[in-house]
Amino acid sequence: MQHMIDSRSALVALFFAWLCTPAITAPQEAPVLQLRTEEHPGARGRITEGWAEVWEDRAAKSGRRIRLQIRILRARAAAARPDPVYFLAGGPGQGAAEISEGFLESWMREERDLVFVDQRGTGRSNPLHVRVPGNDEDLQTWFEPIWRPEVFQPAIAELSERADLRLYTTPIAMDDLDEVRSRLGHARVNLVGGSYGSRAGLVYLKQHPATVRCAIFVAVAPVSFVNPLYHAESAQLAFDALCAEVAGDKRYQGAYDDLPTRLQRILARLERAPAEVEVRHPVHGEARQIRLDRDSFAEALRVLLYDVDSNRQLPRLLVEADQGDLRPFAQRALESNRALRQSLAFGMLMSVVGSEDLPRITEEAIVQHCAGTFLGDQRVRDQLRVGAIWPRGVIPADYAEPLRCDVPILLLSGSMDGVTSPRHAAEAVRHLSRGVHLVFPGCHGFPTQPAYQSYVAAFLARGSGAGLAVPDPAAHPLPPCER
Repeated sequence: MQHMIDSRSALVALFFAWLCTPAITAPQEAPVLQLRTEEHPGARGRITEGWAEVWEDRAAKSGRRIRLQIRILRARAAAARPDPVYFLAGGPGQGAAEISEGFLESWMREERDLVFVDQRGTGRSNPLHVRVPGNDEDLQTWFEPIWRPEVFQPAIAELSERADLRLYTTPIAMDDLDEVRSRLGHARVNLVGGSYGSRAGLVYLKQHPATVRCAIFVAVAPVSFVNPLYHAESAQLAFDALCAEVAGDKRYQGAYDDLPTRLQRILARLERAPAEVEVRHPVHGEARQIRLDRDSFAEALRVLLYDVDSNRQLPRLLVEADQGDLRPFAQRALESNRALRQSLAFGMLMSVVGSEDLPRITEEAIVQHCAGTFLGDQRVRDQLRVGAIWPRGVIPADYAEPLRCDVPILLLSGSMDGVTSPRHAAEAVRHLSRGVHLVFPGCHGFPTQPAYQSYVAAFLARGSGAGLAVPDPAAHPLPPCER
């Protein structure tokens, strides 16, 4: 986090020590809001930082309180519009304030404040971290499976000393956000969220629709997206789409022939005998050996399908792996696994998924959505075992019902998204009277094509998609795959 260093350094240090305080139990006076605003030359404008206290047990309004970190990138315009943009982070488990650095130069900041409020259990807001495998002393740990009861069991006792793990669900967190919105004095806001942030935004809309002017959700994961039930199916669909693209493009003939068969051969070899592979240390570049087996290869492939850059590299990486050189694939897998595991508070993830998703997974659904995929059903079954020991929160009886509202909502889906397939957004938009769903050439993230960014900007400016010309996907293809 960027902040000014001057003669007030002692005050700054004290302020940020407060931000890192996980949770407090104190006399039952009203929760506190504390903010301050400074000029940040490197951020091209003013930034407001601070925290808001909320009750951990919102129903009781007593006991432990949580400090939610707040970061507001102030609009560059002399007079900001009254309806700021509130960002909802992904994961679940990512802190909103942490992602604000990526929006310092955003066009959204020209006329509106951009508001980032940590969801409880993330960032610096009583984060529920679990010591999942992964450290730079032993690179093999970045390839070890996360979802094991022996990893999560010790965290339950440790985290329960400062958190009631049943109280970190999305509906409770969205009531936190509405309380912060009210205390910040914002009558109506615009929502922007991606991946799990889109689910959080849809839940917020269900609970507080009158406070939202419009919403923009990317890589949409509505409540009908049962996490992680659809991971295998979505990854397979994205891989199949990549294979179809390569097979249908004359530029790739002879270079990337029959990728599905190549993948089957790779997985079969690794299942028979895991491979010792040399990778470079991500910090100092020293050569190290790691062991790559079938399951770690398949999970890494799933994660590499998230991103456009790695998607464009995958045909080459798979051909090289099929020909016996696993080093390039393993290096990219190390980088992506490392980035993902460092970005999430896995205890908060389990409090959300263990309460909202896992109870809805049936044996029949596992077979239906995982059979015949390269990932298979292991991830779902492993996470169910963790869910069986993790404290479960209470979810509203109508939680699984789709959102029905007349707020203008733009849903954006990448055509090759390896985790939130466009079909989930297509299902959600059926219930939104003023919803618009666009599928753009891309993966699990915001569209990079200027035409789609212009559409998003126009949607936000108007507060509606009515009358806007929809970009033609064929006119804005993805970059070619690496040769």
